Amino acid sequence: MSHSPRIRTVLSCTLLVAALGVGTTACGGSGSHPLSAKPYDAAGQIAFNGPVGSQKADPDKPLEVTSQGDEGRITDVTATDAMGRYVAGELSADGARWHSTTPLAAGTHYTVRVSAEDEEGSPGRKVLTFDTNAPQKKKRLDVTFGPDSGKYGVGQPVTAKLSAKVKGKKARAIVERALKVETMPATLGAWHWVDSKTLHYRPKEYWPAGAKINVRSNLEGIKVRERLWGGDAKPLKLSIGDRVEAVTDAGSHYMTVYRNGEEINSMPVTTGKPGYSTRNGVKVVLGKEYSVRMTSASIGASDFYDKMVYYATRVTDSGEYVHAAPWSVGSQGYANTSHGCTGMSTDDAAWFYETVRQGDIVKVVNSAGADMDPFGNGLGDWNVGWKDWRDGSALLGGVKKGPTVIDAARLRPQV
Repeated sequence: MSHSPRIRTVLSCTLLVAALGVGTTACGGSGSHPLSAKPYDAAGQIAFNGPVGSQKADPDKPLEVTSQGDEGRITDVTATDAMGRYVAGELSADGARWHSTTPLAAGTHYTVRVSAEDEEGSPGRKVLTFDTNAPQKKKRLDVTFGPDSGKYGVGQPVTAKLSAKVKGKKARAIVERALKVETMPATLGAWHWVDSKTLHYRPKEYWPAGAKINVRSNLEGIKVRERLWGGDAKPLKLSIGDRVEAVTDAGSHYMTVYRNGEEINSMPVTTGKPGYSTRNGVKVVLGKEYSVRMTSASIGASDFYDKMVYYATRVTDSGEYVHAAPWSVGSQGYANTSHGCTGMSTDDAAWFYETVRQGDIVKVVNSAGADMDPFGNGLGDWNVGWKDWRDGSALLGGVKKGPTVIDAARLRPQV
């Protein structure tokens, strides 16, 4: 939305005050001043390139509002669709022309409110409405947010799966701009493109304990690229629990668990032996299973095993768990003997299983293993530094400083 100062109005007010030698009451209290009059109908002063009658507008064409003649000008234009989304636009310095600078949505209703003034500075108004056509050939870009609505740990990213591939910075920026994440308290975060059909959203640091997160899409009807228009997306609501972090030191063979920064338990463990060393880095709890059958075939191990394990907390898609390992109690706290999982006594595993929830943090340090992959084997998002994370955004990539929390909360007209 563009604004142009009402120079003529301000000047007339100033001259009136000077002439009467009075304060602000002379400007605001006189019924004869142009600003006190009811706005006139500016229909004869305004020309609009929209459709006539029952016709519908082509969403691929920009809006244009112009002032006719030399006896007045446009002072402001706002255009919104049925969902309340603003269309950005520019107003010329002389107030003669306003045009949209962002695409219209397809298959929706628009309301355009035009403010004008005549040569005397009197305000005029005109409201225009029209509908846009649905594109003749279109493919819908639906969005599926994840995880399911519910309560999660401080490390849980928000995910967005797209129904079609989106490539190119311009198209990705349109999608990203329409995916809204609102948090209480306000938290600085960003989307990151994992691939052409997947985005993840996380804050700079872990979510604050007790945070509320609302996720929605404004993409419906928006043109993303040729023959691809925004489709449906079900909103998502998440709540965040306590900050629960488990730190496994593969060197000392102990796991320490913290809640909101305070230690609540320390347990002897065994991690991956040479050749199967546990991955270093931050992992996010993906889920919990009371019993899981683990076999050597699942990881291609040369030494055969086939076991049922209990109180299994999954931290990678490839099958890394924190689980009960009663057969290795003698090694727990002293040596690493597993095929990559973190094993502990049955009692300790049951306690861990009952204590953590999906989204909680499990961090491994001092292992001889590789680093946790950021993507593709669970949720390794927190192993990406903030600068690199922001570089994966179509809106923030390459920008030295992203929006502050205050900027993110400030309302601004946009599609």
